[in-house]
Amino acid sequence: MANDIQIKNKRAYFDYHVLESFVAGIALLGTEIKAIRQGKANMTDAFCMFIGNTLYVRNLHISEYSHSSFHHHDIKRDRVLLLKKKELKKLKVKGEEKGYTIVPLRIFTNERGFAKIEIALAQGKKEFDKRDSIKDRESKREMDRAMKI
Repeated sequence: MANDIQIKNKRAYFDYHVLESFVAGIALLGTEIKAIRQGKANMTDAFCMFIGNTLYVRNLHISEYSHSSFHHHDIKRDRVLLLKKKELKKLKVKGEEKGYTIVPLRIFTNERGFAKIEIALAQGKKEFDKRDSIKDRESKREMDRAMKI
C-alpha cells in the first residue's frame, strides 16, 4: 500500500516545543479508517489525556465516510491510543508535571496499511517564543530567496 496519507497538526508546532515523540497505534472503526484514507480528518483541536491507565486522543475530528450506510461513527469520539506499557508510564509521569502536555502531531498509514498517530511530549510556548519562531521562519525564507537569485 502506498503511504500517501499525511494528516498533520500544524498548530502543534506553533504552540508547543516538541521534546520527545512517539508513534502509537490508534483503535478505529471501519468507517473511520476509510475516512482517514480519504484524508477526511482534522487534528487542530486534538489533545491526548489519560483516563485511568489508558491514553486517549480527544477532539480528533474524523468526518463520516461518504459511502457508508446509516451506521456512522461519532465524529469526535475518544479514541484509544495503543502504546507499550513502558512508554505509557513515561508519558503519564511526564504529562502530570506542570507545563508538559501530550499533543498529536500527525496521522499516517504504515506499509501494512494500519493507521498510526505520532504523539509528542511537549511544553507550551510563551507569546515571545511564538514571535521568535515567526521571525526565524521569515529570515529563513529571505535567505532562501537570496540564494535562488
